[in-house]
Amino acid sequence: MNNETQIFILLSNPRTIVTKMIGLYTRARYNHASIAFDSELREVYSFGRKHPLIPVFGGFVKENIHSGVFEKATCAIYSCSVSQRTYERMRTYVRQFEENDELYSYNFLGILGIILNMELGGANSYFCSQFVSSVFQQGGVHLVNKSAALTTPADLESCSELKLVFRGRLETYRELCCYRRNNPLQQPSYVI
Repeated sequence: MNNETQIFILLSNPRTIVTKMIGLYTRARYNHASIAFDSELREVYSFGRKHPLIPVFGGFVKENIHSGVFEKATCAIYSCSVSQRTYERMRTYVRQFEENDELYSYNFLGILGIILNMELGGANSYFCSQFVSSVFQQGGVHLVNKSAALTTPADLESCSELKLVFRGRLETYRELCCYRRNNPLQQPSYVI
């Protein structure tokens, strides 16, 4: 009996002012990171904007990959095999954020910390890749050799623990998932 399950990391470039500003500095392919607990990306979590029109109002979010900020987004989706016990620890950790989301804020100071190579920000504030890294660390999986507070989406992209599942337009991935659901015997290749 195989006791392993998959957790997914979605790296993307949503159409937001903050990711565009970050991209001007990083020049990285992807400037936003999310964690997903299913391959169809129905349960996707991160730290980002809480209101579509107010970019500085941010915090813990359950993301909708069908929403406006993800329209025309490019992405890379990675999977990581973990034990069922590790999966449950990580899922429980994220549920604590869901149940107490008003306690958490976006770590804008932490973005400056990346530039200065210093851990900055409060105990209950995260930026996207810091959150994703902390979820894995809580499960006992260390994807990168640095603290969560200094982890970038580019660090996650270069992690050898992760397996590339898909690269391309997020809209194309959604279409592939729909195809797979409707044609379970004819599995298309995911990596594009």
